[in-house]
Amino acid sequence: MPEDSVDHAKLRHHGDVDARPGMFDFAVNVQGSAPPDWLRRRLAARLDSLGRYPSAAEDLAARSAVALRHGRPPEQVLLLAGAAEGFAMLPRLAPGLAAVIHPSFTEPELALRDAGVPVTRVLLEPPYLLNPAAVPEAADLVVLGNPTNPTSVLHPAEVIRALHRPGRTIVVDEAFADAVPRETESLASSAASDVLVLRSLTKTWALAGLRCGYFLGAPELLARLNHGRPHWPLGTLQLEAITATAAPFAVAQAQNRARALVVERELMIERLTAAGIEVHTPAAGPFLLLHVADGELLRKHLADQGIAVRRADTFPGLGPDYLRVAVRGTEEVGRLIAGIRAAGW
Repeated sequence: MPEDSVDHAKLRHHGDVDARPGMFDFAVNVQGSAPPDWLRRRLAARLDSLGRYPSAAEDLAARSAVALRHGRPPEQVLLLAGAAEGFAMLPRLAPGLAAVIHPSFTEPELALRDAGVPVTRVLLEPPYLLNPAAVPEAADLVVLGNPTNPTSVLHPAEVIRALHRPGRTIVVDEAFADAVPRETESLASSAASDVLVLRSLTKTWALAGLRCGYFLGAPELLARLNHGRPHWPLGTLQLEAITATAAPFAVAQAQNRARALVVERELMIERLTAAGIEVHTPAAGPFLLLHVADGELLRKHLADQGIAVRRADTFPGLGPDYLRVAVRGTEEVGRLIAGIRAAGW
């Protein structure tokens, strides 16, 4: 797609813009309003150490915890100040042509285009199944999400591996992979030399304000991504959060939450469908893609009732009649459905 035809404002749009303070928030996929108590206590216990710089030992401890969690050596872990920093690093791979699978999170495309990297969009049609043959052979960087935001599609790992071509790097955004029971189809434990996996702690652990994530991949690729970063790219609390949430206890807790999400999601699909709303299924993430008549008007009606939903026309391949909603509990979903009915849908 020519650069002058790309709407950069849409690529920059994020769900937090759709949710004003005090609204019932279905626009943002963060689970909960704050980290769990045990994690808050652990972070609070480090406050007295903020007078000194983070040490190399703390960085290694965090990388080692992540490495153990995914069955990799520490040198295959690059810690990040949030997944967004990882996307901003992608131009350092100096691709000749980047292919971005859409509809999907727009931050990678924005970072690549802002750096002057040629980008081609591979637009998937419903049911949004990945077709490796649709990716141009010339693409030496391919970026996709799994499960994909906003479609909630979970691509089979073998189909992603079929993207392999000599000289090509595959970047898999697994920001929501820990919301999938057993993390099925994840490539996080795969040591393929041409695959980079990006993980975020934002969603499951309600750490959006702390900015924590990491890349998993071959050391030579991570070295290229890491080149030019400042000293101490992550602070003490970020390192502590990454170490804590990679522990077996935390991983088990995340998986318990993932199983609960399956139940909540299925109930939510049933209730929305019964209310006459078209929901894209199957869904594997902590969010759902809705197709409605006049989505822009419905979104405004809901906002007037204090309910925030995510506009989805900012995702390439989707129009204004698509909305994304986070999976929520029974009471919140009841409020959403009541709002939809009050709006006349």
